[in-house]
Amino acid sequence: MRKSWKLGAVSVALVAALGLFGCSGGDTTEQKADEPAAPQTETQTPEAAEPESEAVELQIFAANSLSKAMAEAEELYTQQNPNVTFADTQYEASGTLNEMLGAGQYADILITASKGTMDDAAENGYVKEDTRQTMFNNDLVIVTKEGGDLAGRDISLEDIAAGKYTLAVGDENVPAGNYACQSLTTVGGYIEPDGATGADATGKGGEFSATLQPKVTLGGKVGDVCKYAESGEVDIAMVYTSDVYRMGGVAICSVVPNDTHKAITYPGAVCADSKNAEAAQAFLEWCMTDEDANQIWEKWGFELAQN
Repeated sequence: MRKSWKLGAVSVALVAALGLFGCSGGDTTEQKADEPAAPQTETQTPEAAEPESEAVELQIFAANSLSKAMAEAEELYTQQNPNVTFADTQYEASGTLNEMLGAGQYADILITASKGTMDDAAENGYVKEDTRQTMFNNDLVIVTKEGGDLAGRDISLEDIAAGKYTLAVGDENVPAGNYACQSLTTVGGYIEPDGATGADATGKGGEFSATLQPKVTLGGKVGDVCKYAESGEVDIAMVYTSDVYRMGGVAICSVVPNDTHKAITYPGAVCADSKNAEAAQAFLEWCMTDEDANQIWEKWGFELAQN
């Protein structure tokens, strides 16, 4: 019995020793039960960064009278949309802008100062007709040199037709000049070939009356017309309300009655050859809907059109 016990004790001791050796000198990668699990070292796939908006540069052709307002609006738009910048915006008489497009010059957006000039652009395929919208309204006013002898005087169309003052108006390429001539048809100061008057007239293709003709100076841009009055080169000029804000140096004598000429509107559209049509359309929509943009238009004498 004692011999058997001794053998059993030796066996138990041997098994225990082997077990202890296995824990301390065997597989060293085996984790001890009371140690925390090692952090997993799986390769982490980084999340894909959101793609940056593609940079776009828009080329705008715009009526001269929009120069100050549009420049400010473009700056604000780029602040809000850093991926969109603007090329050197071309400000010309609306008819000249159409001539530039007809000659093959590139633009993404066209904004003219009359429905007629945008009609011409659409008929010639310069713009996408389905993007066209009326953007702004304006008024035609009679101005004189600020602080001059005529400042504060109420001057009528009848006074102009009677030849009482020297006058500056835009030439046939300038919508402001067309509106001025339309108004003058109602008092005999301008005669159209078909005898049309007021809103039915075009303000083109006719001639000034014998009384008024020697008194008239034509300008190739509405800004030039305004400068003629500002410098005193002429007594008065017929320009837009917005030009008084834009140019300065002139005072309004009177507002030309709206029923003597066609409605003064500024249509805008995406150009047919635009390579950035989506971005161009987005900018036009922003012009009409952004509250800060609206403040810019009002600041420079424009009213948003109600489409």
